[in-house]
Amino acid sequence: MRILLVEDDSLVSDAITRGLSVEGYVVDAVATAEAAPARLAAAHYDLAIVDLGLPGMDGFDLVRRLRNEGNPLPLLIVTARDGLDDRVSALDLGADDYLTKPFALPELAARCRALTRRAGVAGSNELNVGALRIDLAGKRVLGAGGKTLDLTRREWSILECLSLHSGRVVSKDRLMQAIVGWEEEISGNAIEVHVSRLRSKLGADATVRSIRGLGYRLEDA
Repeated sequence: MRILLVEDDSLVSDAITRGLSVEGYVVDAVATAEAAPARLAAAHYDLAIVDLGLPGMDGFDLVRRLRNEGNPLPLLIVTARDGLDDRVSALDLGADDYLTKPFALPELAARCRALTRRAGVAGSNELNVGALRIDLAGKRVLGAGGKTLDLTRREWSILECLSLHSGRVVSKDRLMQAIVGWEEEISGNAIEVHVSRLRSKLGADATVRSIRGLGYRLEDA
């Protein structure tokens, strides 16, 4: 899953980015609210994490703007402001959750999972495709007989994206967005390479089918 982080404190931004990357998320970070709409328009995001105390347009203004535009993206406020009035104002404007600093990264990751479930990205923590059991919370994949499949971070991100759209075609561009952030460089055939390796690891448990000119689809083997 891909997250947009709007945070002007570089130390906090780096810590959140590193922590969520370990959890398997792709995180793009911007330092101002003004930069967020362009990023949101240029790529698909599953969640935005927004600080309130931003330079220029603050987090309240960004939440208000996104909701006034009809953007349903789940919004998680992460801020040092712990007053009741701030929490109520942010939630009334359309934020979906509110977490005060300092916080533990496992709690932040858990709130991200909860918000994406609530938004319908996944109805539960476990998905079943063919003989696969895909544990979204634990970032684990079990094959036939309960054997754990050893996937790289990018292989996991591709499988996660495909499984959340199981039975439907997912474009190559969408998969590319799921595995790389704005600051990363990747070769043009990277998706083909990672999908090929993923197919080998899935074996007879499930298959990733290529749909010419459209993308890929996860199916029962």
